[in-house]
Amino acid sequence: MTSDRTADVLIVVPAWNEQEALPGVLDELHAALPQADYLVVNDGSTDQTSVVARRGRTMVLDLPVNLGVGGAMRAGYKFAARRGYDVVVQVDGDGQHDPADVARVVEALATDNADIVIGARFADKGNYIARGPRRWAMKLLSATLSRVVGTRLTDTTSGFKASNKRAIALFAVDYPAEYLGDTIESMVIASRAGLTIRQIGVEMRPRAGGTPSHNPVKATLFLGRAVLALVIALSRPTRQPIGQSS
Repeated sequence: MTSDRTADVLIVVPAWNEQEALPGVLDELHAALPQADYLVVNDGSTDQTSVVARRGRTMVLDLPVNLGVGGAMRAGYKFAARRGYDVVVQVDGDGQHDPADVARVVEALATDNADIVIGARFADKGNYIARGPRRWAMKLLSATLSRVVGTRLTDTTSGFKASNKRAIALFAVDYPAEYLGDTIESMVIASRAGLTIRQIGVEMRPRAGGTPSHNPVKATLFLGRAVLALVIALSRPTRQPIGQSS
């Protein structure tokens, strides 16, 4: 299969109604990593997200309906697998992830001999604080998933991660679209497929615009949904480990 890629690294930005923040996010990313390729997965937005995403040589994949982050990223991994990219980095479109940290998570794939590197809050860097049910859920998830994957994870719901070719191949065919499945369940899937998962500490910034996806009511429901997502993930049959990387 021939490849149309111009770089080894593809930055995938899932975006739903992010017309306010996305232009600045893309400008920062292009300035920090001009050598990378960029794909915005417009997740059924009802605003001008698709229009403002077409900056420079950024590619845009328009989904006809809103599938959630998991569905958008599954499309991104399929795109990356078909084009033969070596690395995919997921970056949110709201400006909370610092583009300066993207190179660090990519480098950690090699230095930590990892298949997936999570850019983690609560990992001795930055001052991000979760409160209430969200904090309780994150502590429970971190303790449980750390045991499952065999490494310490402090931020199991991070939407900032780098994946190598082995992980891309796995996620292109098996990536959950359910709420929190894209973070919690995907790590269980990866671990059971024999992939190595690591994390590095990153700083989180305030949203650059748009509306947060979690309001106080949703935050109250977060604990129950997180536990449910974990139960579903752990009930999945064990996948045959995929081939080792060369």
